[in-house]
Formats: sequence, C-alpha cells, structure tokens
Amino acid sequence: MAGYIMTLDSYEALLQCVKTGIYSTKMSQPKGSWLTHHEGTFADYLSMKPGDNIYFFIKRKIYGIGVLTNAGPDCKYLSYMDSLEPKTVQEDKFKVCEPMFEYITPDNRCFCTFKPHPYFFSVGVDMDEALNSNPSKFRMLRAMWKVSFIKIDDEENKALFDIILKRNEQNLLCQQNILEFSDSELKKIEHKKSTEYRLNAYKLLLSAANADKIKHEMAIEAALCETLIKDNDTPMGKWDYISHQVVASPFKPIDYMDKMDIFGYRYIPGYSTISKYLVIEIKRDAAGIDVIGQIMKYVDWINSEYAHGDYSMIEAYVVAADFPQEVIDERDKVCKRTYLSGLRPAVSNEWTNVKLLKYSYENSKLIFNEV
Repeated sequence: MAGYIMTLDSYEALLQCVKTGIYSTKMSQPKGSWLTHHEGTFADYLSMKPGDNIYFFIKRKIYGIGVLTNAGPDCKYLSYMDSLEPKTVQEDKFKVCEPMFEYITPDNRCFCTFKPHPYFFSVGVDMDEALNSNPSKFRMLRAMWKVSFIKIDDEENKALFDIILKRNEQNLLCQQNILEFSDSELKKIEHKKSTEYRLNAYKLLLSAANADKIKHEMAIEAALCETLIKDNDTPMGKWDYISHQVVASPFKPIDYMDKMDIFGYRYIPGYSTISKYLVIEIKRDAAGIDVIGQIMKYVDWINSEYAHGDYSMIEAYVVAADFPQEVIDERDKVCKRTYLSGLRPAVSNEWTNVKLLKYSYENSKLIFNEV
C-alpha cells in the first residue's frame, strides 16, 4: 500500500488530528483562479485510497501509524460546499458554505479521514534515523521540501512502517505511549449527506478550461490522478498506484531535481507483484520536439531504479494538445531501447512503448486519442 506523510506545525496539531481522525491542509485563498500549488494539493488528495497509510511530520520527527479509512462513501472530501471554486471565502460569511465540521476554516478546502493502524505513538522517529534504516527504499522522503505533504510508494511506505514499529516495539507490546483517538467525528461525517461533498476533478477542470483545452498542466495532472486509479476509460487503463511530481534524478538541491508528471504501477491481478510501470509527461499546448528526450530520460530512470533492466515493464505516454509531425518523427526515431531477457540463451528484445495522446476537453471531461 502507499503512504502519505503530512507536515504539521506543532505537537498540539498532531494530538488534534489523531484524536478526530481528520487531516486537512491549509491552503492560501485564491484570487479568481487556482495556482499550481493549489492544484497540486488537490491532485494529491484525488489519488488517495482507503488502505493507504498516513504519518505526520513535525520538526524532524515522524509520527505514525494510521490508515486512510472511508467515513461514508470515501476517505477524502470537500471541506465545505463550493470549496473547489477558485474564489476567496470571507470568514464572516463562511457558515453559509455549509462546512462539514465545526472547526474547519475557509483555508481548509478538503480533508481526509483515517484511523490508527495499529496505533499512533507519542514517540516520533527522527527523519535521519528513518532514512538510515533502509537507505535504498527512501526516495520521496529525501525530497520533502516546501510541501504540505508527500506521497510514498509501497516500498518506501513499508520501510517507514517498519522503523516506526521497531522503535515503538515496547510501546506496541505494552500498549503504552499511544495517542488518543475517537471515531465520533468520523461517525458525524458518515451521517451527513457526504456524497454531496465528494472530491472530484470536475470543477477543477472547469475552472482551468479554455474552450476545448486546459490552461494549467497541473489541472490535467490532478484529473489523471483521479481517473487512473478508478477506471479504464482512458488509453492508459487502470493503475493500482498513481502519484505525481515523483523525483526522477540523483539527489541534488531540491529545486533542481527532475520530477515525473505522473508515475504509477500496476500489480499482477490478485498478487502484490508489480507487473508494469507507468510514466506520463503532460503538455497543455502542442508538444515540442524536446519532450521526446524528456520522456526517454524518465523511461531510463524507471528502468534503472525500478524495473532493473527490464524495459518491457514500462509504459510511457506523452499527453499534449497537439503533436507536430516533427515530434512524431522524433518519437519514431529516438524512442527505442534494446534489452536482454533470459540467461541461457539470452534473447535480445526491442522496446518502443512510447505513445502520444492528444487530449481535448469535451462535455466536462478529458478525452484522449492516440496519434
């Protein structure tokens, strides 16, 4: 399962979150349109699924462990009616927005619900201790910088889960130093008309639409984060794990690290064995010829870091409003890799799995057509 590490500014905030089983990110008020960091936060929420783990980060220490849990039909919601509208909400008029619970503020646009799994311990694990406990498994935690929270994949989540349990083994066995939790707030959410507060990308796309195109790449990312874990309605199909802005370069100053727009993987049905990896590069306008080199850089990174030489495990896509012929020609020329499978005898194979998808915005949803 995946995991989320949420940043909090105080231990008191941790106690409040754990006691209620509710976490909500504070977002700056928009001024007529969503900015990239707003849409990125919505994208992270849209990729959440029940069963994902949740942790909290405060002043170098990580506290856990919880699991995202449905309160009603879902584990993430809008905090109040029209909270996906990119407009400023005045505090004195906030009650007419029908907030989901009493201590929500206009800055809390959405929230997620969770329960302890097995417990949240009062003793946190230092970030350096976590990183040193299993260095090869931590990728996103090393790049946690200037964000409200990050998503981590199955391997990184398992490594973090393990170190927190190890450092709290005595607390686990004796059931001591455990933070208080009550499900009363989650039951209140269940009893509300929670379907009306379901979080989806529909209004996000609507606010970013310009005729049949989308003005912000991050809005397209957010919509794909939601769509790719739900159904097979796109040429990319359904995926078990989806995340966005995943690091794709050796460690260096955070502002200069390369990040994949969309990264994901799919299991062999019925098993926890990864079958395929996904990478998507998004361009809101027509693609330029340089996007081919960009997508292949990410393909080679996934091959090295995840697929370990087996290019057949990788599916790559470029999504753009249009593709000039020179881009198509460059794809046909450059997007090829030779790799070996088997040992005795080794078999040489050619990989060419980069697809170009032209998007359009029609009837309030994204439509994709392969070029």
